[in-house]
Amino acid sequence: MRDKIEHAIQNQPCTVKELKQKFGGERGADRKVMEALDELVREAVVCQRQGVFFTVRSGRADKALLCKVVKLGKNFAFVMLEDGTSDIFIPGRFTKGAMPGDDVLVEKFEHPRVEGSDEGAILAILTEKNDLVGTVRRVEGRLRFVPDDCPAITMPLARDCEGGAKDGDKVAVEILNRGSRQEDHRVGVAMRFGSSDEAKRCAKALLYAKDIRTRFPDKVRDEAKKFEGAEVSEKDCEGRMDLRALPIFTIDSAETKDIDDAISLTRTSDGGFELGVHIADVSNYVKPGTELDNEAFSRATSVYYADQVVPMLPKALSNGICSLNENELRLAFSCLMRLDKEGDLTDYRFVKSIIRSRVKGVYSEINALLAGTADAEIKAKYADVIDQLPAMKELYGHRARLRKERGCMDIESGEVKLILDENGRCIDVKKRTSGESESMIEEFMLLANQCAAHFARVKQIPFVYRVHEEPNAEKLERLHALLQACGINDHFAKDVPTPKELSAILEGVRGTPYEQIVNTGMLRCMSKALYEEKPKGHYGLVLKDYAHFTSPIRRYPDLAIHRIMTDLLKGTEKETMILRYTDFAERASKQSSEREVIAMQIERKAEDCYKAEYARRHLGECYEGTVSGVTQRGLFIELDNGVEGFVPASSLTPSGTSLTEGVRLTDPASGKTWSLGDKMMITIVRADVNLGKIDFEVAPAAKA
Repeated sequence: MRDKIEHAIQNQPCTVKELKQKFGGERGADRKVMEALDELVREAVVCQRQGVFFTVRSGRADKALLCKVVKLGKNFAFVMLEDGTSDIFIPGRFTKGAMPGDDVLVEKFEHPRVEGSDEGAILAILTEKNDLVGTVRRVEGRLRFVPDDCPAITMPLARDCEGGAKDGDKVAVEILNRGSRQEDHRVGVAMRFGSSDEAKRCAKALLYAKDIRTRFPDKVRDEAKKFEGAEVSEKDCEGRMDLRALPIFTIDSAETKDIDDAISLTRTSDGGFELGVHIADVSNYVKPGTELDNEAFSRATSVYYADQVVPMLPKALSNGICSLNENELRLAFSCLMRLDKEGDLTDYRFVKSIIRSRVKGVYSEINALLAGTADAEIKAKYADVIDQLPAMKELYGHRARLRKERGCMDIESGEVKLILDENGRCIDVKKRTSGESESMIEEFMLLANQCAAHFARVKQIPFVYRVHEEPNAEKLERLHALLQACGINDHFAKDVPTPKELSAILEGVRGTPYEQIVNTGMLRCMSKALYEEKPKGHYGLVLKDYAHFTSPIRRYPDLAIHRIMTDLLKGTEKETMILRYTDFAERASKQSSEREVIAMQIERKAEDCYKAEYARRHLGECYEGTVSGVTQRGLFIELDNGVEGFVPASSLTPSGTSLTEGVRLTDPASGKTWSLGDKMMITIVRADVNLGKIDFEVAPAAKA
């Protein structure tokens, strides 16, 4: 037995399961396999890592790297190192049938084919990810499964496990049997979502793929039931600052039902301002160790897409007792700030409070009031708070000036609003516009967030900070190439530009054809903001102190710091705070950062599906667009409403093109060029709702 096992491992690294399948089975054979393995390891003839056995003489065990499969194509895969530092290219013949999400052991080649890159082979699959999401397609009369993660590959559906799926259905499947190649895996349908031509079905599949459930577990729902129809009692108000006399109100979109924040403003005797930012006191209801808290920690954020929301907390809390609803008594966590007549922050304090919002403000209505264009009906609605608006506008003017003076970048995000019909189908797409009230609320929330971070840093307690570091050299090089190609001078005083220098570039292209291109390039240049337990400041906002305090209904980091701050306000000693919350702050930061990325990926992919659904209604129609991206394969064109599609280079010219720095395609034969920012007439020719991709062609008139 020993010699057989040693010979098998010399030829191929093996797991215990594989060795038992090969040499076990008979009575006592499994025990003999384990005894032989123990002996070989003890004598250092073989060694073991992550449950896989290797021969020492081959030297392969020392080179084995723990990785995760992150991308799979028809004839290749990419794996990411365990620490996430770099990826390795795996040629198709060395993938061993691994799938995205599998944990694998990889050996790097000493001499990769491309200099400067890493290339290797998968030695063994350690952990299999057997649940996949994709589409059912009929191929040569047989139903096959096409995974979303690798659409170049198809897998046969087991005939007795088709689950009623039809050609074109969006489904979740489980791999029932694995073959040596990905296309040999046999799968069975675990769930059907409906037609892959409907964006709402594709969005549900995206949620399922990332393990985001719209239904809360039974234990969580049981805990939430006690808050259904709950009201704030006088006992709840004990020990809190009573702010019911203040003209507090909320400002949100008309559709918002989970209202986190409210504001108030009074003038001080010296001409300054006292700004109140009043946040739902979710920590009063969601206690540590409860099922509600465990679930909120797991979700870490609400997920918003189209007209849907998958909330972090059950509606009894998110839309009920926690939401700062109009004319209802609510428990709040208030940040009361004093600012001088120039808008500079001079002092702040945090208090647990009791409030009553006078009115549910709506952005568009507040904008009309600020602009002096509101009708009598709107004025009547805001009668209790309308006197605050001139002072709020004045304070915001000061804050906007100070924001600009410190060099804060004003990058347009290019967000869109999806218009759906009664069946949830996308019938229109519009660029989302932001008025003065949106900017005003954003600035007031930013101030409260800044105060929360300063509060924690000065007190030196464990905390969850919102961190944004300066861009790295690689991203700056790409930005430099873009700006040079656009003819923009980007000479900076140091290697890393200051936000003020980047802000000046943004201001310089405002109103020009390059505005959207440079905005997008600047966004891609930025480091990813994330949550950390140590204060590192915020590069983009040009702030030393920053945290997320203002949205505890929809973000766990906010709830986490409310809990920490509440404990400190009760008089808990610093040493106790450190012991109690250090591990919690680290775990909350890591979990919240990871789940935020997943939520953003879902929201973007879902939006792409809805845009494609809209485009399918307009096949064959012509529109003017702007070149928003240039690759060797072709051009990305963005329409005025934010819908983006791809024009292949082959449809531009039959003679081939050359690429200049990712910003310009040239036809050497004719000398014609297509550059970032150019206007172009296109025709919508294809729209794949399932993949969220839209194809354009140059409009016939434009070709002529």
